[in-house]
Formats: sequence, C-alpha cells, structure tokens
Amino acid sequence: MCVHPKTKAKLRTKLKELPSRSNGWGYEKRKEKLTYAIRGWVNYFRLAEMRNFLRETDEWLRSRIRMCIWKCWKRVRTRFKNLQRCGIAKWQAWQWANTRKGYWRTVHSPILTRAISNENLKRAHYPTLTEYYEKKHPR
Repeated sequence: MCVHPKTKAKLRTKLKELPSRSNGWGYEKRKEKLTYAIRGWVNYFRLAEMRNFLRETDEWLRSRIRMCIWKCWKRVRTRFKNLQRCGIAKWQAWQWANTRKGYWRTVHSPILTRAISNENLKRAHYPTLTEYYEKKHPR
C-alpha cells in the first residue's frame, strides 16, 4: 500500500507553511505545530510503506527549520556569536555571518549544516517524520 502523490504534495505544502520564515512564531510554537502535523499525518497513513519519501521529506524539512533559525538570527553580530557558540572557528563564523547569500543557499552551506546539525535539532526536540514513522509502523 502506498500514499497517492497528491497527498504527498499536500503534506509538503502543509509542512512548508509551518516553518515559514515570516510567520513570527517562536521556536516552541513552531515545534508544537510541526509535532501535531507530523503525528496526525503519520498516524493516518501508518499502514502505508513510505520510508524513502519520509526520509527525503525529513531532509527538506530540516533545511526549512535551519532557514527559520538563520532568519531569527537577523543581525550579523547575533549570527557571529551564535555560530561561535555552535563550535565554528572565529574567522569562519565572521565570514558566514557577513554573507550576502540568500537564506536557502546559506542553509545548505557546510558551515551552517555543521553548526545546526541534525543532532543539534534532535537535542532541541524538533520532530522528525522518519523517527515517528518507525515508532508507529508495524513491521
């Protein structure tokens, strides 16, 4: 059994709205809304076989979350301090804090991917589709 492509597109649209850069939500409200959306969707389609789709969607969702975090760090000074806190060398942190690249391109840079790693997002309790699916999916 599999999920229809239109349904997958609806999920992507819903997940695109939740971690939007401009909705003004804080970290906690964003996590809460993402958790509800993921839990509801996976529970509804838990019998379907969709590991690969969820893995790809998870990668994309983590990029969206990183983009929201980068956007929240608005100022160069804030970005510089936070990148240093995440363990990035001083000169690299300064270089990337001053970047003029767009949010989406910066999110895929090796510096930001290392600073806001998957482990850091997990420690911050951001939900993942695959993790919840593994719990609910009968093998």
